[in-house]
Amino acid sequence: MLNQFWGLTMGDKNAESFVLDKRKSRMSIERYKYLRLLKMFKYTNLPDTIPQDWLEMYLLSNGSCIITEVDKKLYALLGNFGGECNAYYLPRFYIVANPWLNLSKTYEINEDCVLMRNDSLWEGLYPLIARYSTLEAENLVTIRLVDVMLRAIALLSAPDNNTKTAAEIYLKSLEKGKLGVIAENYFLDGIRMQSPPSNNGSYLTQFIELQQYLIASFYNEVGLNANYNMKREAIGSNESALNEDMLLPLCEIMLKCRKEDIERVNEKYGTDISVDFDSSWKNNIDELEYQLKLLKAQVDEAERNSQITNELDETEESESNELDENDQNQSNELDETEESESNELDENDQNQSNELDETEQSEQSIQQNIITVNVINEGEGDASMDTKTERNNSDS
Repeated sequence: MLNQFWGLTMGDKNAESFVLDKRKSRMSIERYKYLRLLKMFKYTNLPDTIPQDWLEMYLLSNGSCIITEVDKKLYALLGNFGGECNAYYLPRFYIVANPWLNLSKTYEINEDCVLMRNDSLWEGLYPLIARYSTLEAENLVTIRLVDVMLRAIALLSAPDNNTKTAAEIYLKSLEKGKLGVIAENYFLDGIRMQSPPSNNGSYLTQFIELQQYLIASFYNEVGLNANYNMKREAIGSNESALNEDMLLPLCEIMLKCRKEDIERVNEKYGTDISVDFDSSWKNNIDELEYQLKLLKAQVDEAERNSQITNELDETEESESNELDENDQNQSNELDETEESESNELDENDQNQSNELDETEQSEQSIQQNIITVNVINEGEGDASMDTKTERNNSDS
């Protein structure tokens, strides 16, 4: 897969071939995709004998390579799997042939070397890159053809050479910016003009949108947010973020495999190598972590507010119950007070009524006594009068 890139552009000055030659166009697009992907990860403390770009190129294009010691130096070597497989039908041996190191050897994986993987299936990104690059190259050819054909505003046809010559002179005059004059009737009678369909421009727009869709889809696959929304009006933030959920899984798997394998290298050869996201991928992860922190903070704040609200509700309910209880006690006390006062009033009224009754009885008794005394006095007066009358009669 790597050999196809060498010598692709060296000495080639034919610019149109990078559009019209589909194979060369596809390979050129692939190279630029690999160039961008080389910035996905950043290694620290790699030995000088393992260039980061070539380690990544091996993993991205081939899906795997090995790291091993040759003459007490660590190298990342490219080869092929061979020999028998383990219980899961995974190869146990890796065959390397490197003329520069004068090396031809079969290594046992995890014994004589450490297997570096691009992903869990050891697949690499070449199938993905080749698929999108092929579609983009095909579409570029179509865009160029449509672009050229749109130059034909009208098609001129002539029945003879004289008319054809006159038409060519007329077109050359227009190309030079000169106004031409048609002096012969046979030119007007013989020339025929055919106009192409008026909606040809929409074809070009469709292919341009397809190209943008292919490019954006590829970068979405590898973890970069490239919007391919085809709406010609303004889009909202929710629409622009519709594909964010699918950005990270593949690149996170790639990082996980690299970290696990680098850890094995450190354990086996005593190195201190580390790897993490870099460039736009790191920015996306940092942004996602920041958003997650904000979301967690919002959830925690909502929980605190809910807890405070519940405590306030409980406090208000307790205070309300206490107020109700106090109101009930006060009401009971008022009822008791009113009942006591009512009883006292009733008792006073009763006492007053009894006193009045006694007073009336006493007054009645007094009046009776007075009447009796008066009766007695009247009787005594009558008797005295009688005696006095008798005395007068006797004196007479």
